[in-house]
Formats: sequence, C-alpha cells, structure tokens
Amino acid sequence: MSSWKSHVRSQLRKRDEKEKVPFTGVFTCLSETQERFEYRNQILEEIHVKSQEKSEHLAEKLSQTVSDLTAVLYLKEAEIQYWQSRVSHYHKEALRLAKGSSSLKSTLYEYEFTVECQSKELASLHKEQKRLEEALAQLQRENDQLLQRWMDRKREEAYRVNEYNNKQERWHKVLRYIKKHKDTDKPSVPEADATTKTSTVNHNDLCG
Repeated sequence: MSSWKSHVRSQLRKRDEKEKVPFTGVFTCLSETQERFEYRNQILEEIHVKSQEKSEHLAEKLSQTVSDLTAVLYLKEAEIQYWQSRVSHYHKEALRLAKGSSSLKSTLYEYEFTVECQSKELASLHKEQKRLEEALAQLQRENDQLLQRWMDRKREEAYRVNEYNNKQERWHKVLRYIKKHKDTDKPSVPEADATTKTSTVNHNDLCG
C-alpha cells in the first residue's frame, strides 16, 4: 500500500519540479529588466529636471537683460532727442549771430560730438538687443524641443510599461492555469489506474 503512495508522491514532485524550473529564469530576467528600467527612468528624470531648471534660469536671465536694455534704449533715445533739440537750437542761434561767435561754435561742435557718440552707442545697444532677443528665441526653441523629447520619452516609457504589464498578466494566467490543473490532477482514490493518470501533465491543455 505504501509503495504506490510513495510512487505517486515521487511522480508528483518530479512533475512540480519540471513545471517550476523553466519559469524561474523568466521571472528573474523580468525582475532585473524592471530594476534596470526604473533606474534608467530615474536618471532620465533627473537629467530632465536639471536641464529644465537650467533652461528656465537662462531664459529668465536673458529676459531680464533684454528688459534692462530696452529701458536703457528708451532713455538713450530720449537723451538723443534732447541733444538733437539742443543742437538744432544752437545751430539756429549760431546762424542768427552769423556764426561769428567762437563760443557758440565750440558749444555746437561739442553738442554735435555728443550726439554722434550717443548715436553710436544707441546703434551698439540696438545690435546687442537684437543679439539677445535672438538668443532668447533660440533658448525658447531649445526648451520647447527638450519638452517635446521629454513627452515623447514618457510616451515610450508608458508603452514599455504597458507591454511589461501585459507580459506579467500573461505569465500570471499561465501560472494560475498550471496551479489549477495541478489541483485538479491530484489523486483522490488509491487505485493503480488513477496513479498512472495523475503522474503526467496534460501538455495540450497547457499549450491551449
């Protein structure tokens, strides 16, 4: 009596080992893949945050510089208008006095020189403003591209996570199916033909 029971237990143990061993490497591989995926995702997230912070800081700094230069330009333009009015005034005064006063001529030359210097400075400031506006626009484009790449990467990561979850679900279904058949195949009556029937797994059911 004990002989056939021992035989049944032995066959069941062999069957269980044969079913469990092939999946051990699969779950180990899946676990390692998940760890690498999470580590890579963390690194990418940190890089994105740092790049975003740097871009925002540069954009804010450039925007402030452009704003400051714009204010300076307004002041310079007002100053030039003032000097131009003064030049015009003294020029008319010099013409009225028949340009005979060396003092007025000297003042006129001084104001004309001042206007010329201010005009050159204004032109230089205009160039600097244009350069900074172009740099700000370029930075904005790069920031938009960075945001787009980050969104694309997030979509790809979501797709991979869904694929991984689908694979996990399929493996869980397989394991539940195997467990179900293990439970239903256990012998309930100590007969010789029952022992023979429960010693193997129905391969066609597992494949289905």
